[in-house]
Amino acid sequence: MDETEFWEIVDSTRTAADGDPDEHADLLVERLATLDPDSVLDFARHFETRFIRAFRWDLWAAADIMLGGADDESFDYFRCWLIGQGRHVFEGALHSPDDLAFLVTDFDPEADGEAEDLGYAADEAYEQLTAVRLPDLALPQPDQPEGEPLDLDDERAMAERFPQLWSRFG
Repeated sequence: MDETEFWEIVDSTRTAADGDPDEHADLLVERLATLDPDSVLDFARHFETRFIRAFRWDLWAAADIMLGGADDESFDYFRCWLIGQGRHVFEGALHSPDDLAFLVTDFDPEADGEAEDLGYAADEAYEQLTAVRLPDLALPQPDQPEGEPLDLDDERAMAERFPQLWSRFG
């Protein structure tokens, strides 16, 4: 599976779910379960690679602003949600997290920004296909977010660093 196919699967299942993260995860599992196990492994590698790429201080700050606070766990779920928004939003957020203010037009902090189940979709599909757990992908997991650490409690610094997000969500 190449990157284009990965994003096509993400996009088509998100569209079919009408943006609902839980429905998106269910449809993603169903779609992945129609593939062969090696393709599901490829999908899992693509997803995990992006999940790791998004482990950055500036994206954590964006999640914190958008969600009204983001601990370790909610930031993990936010990264799953971010991948689920598709290539345009994901890559745009990596390029400039402050651009999430306009990359995501409809965002409800109570219902959006959390998609934990998307992170498990490949695992579930693989188990359905093989009756065994998804093997370890052996991708290096960073101990700390990439980039310069940010004080997420410093509202003034956050507003200065992320003016568009702060204006919309802060």
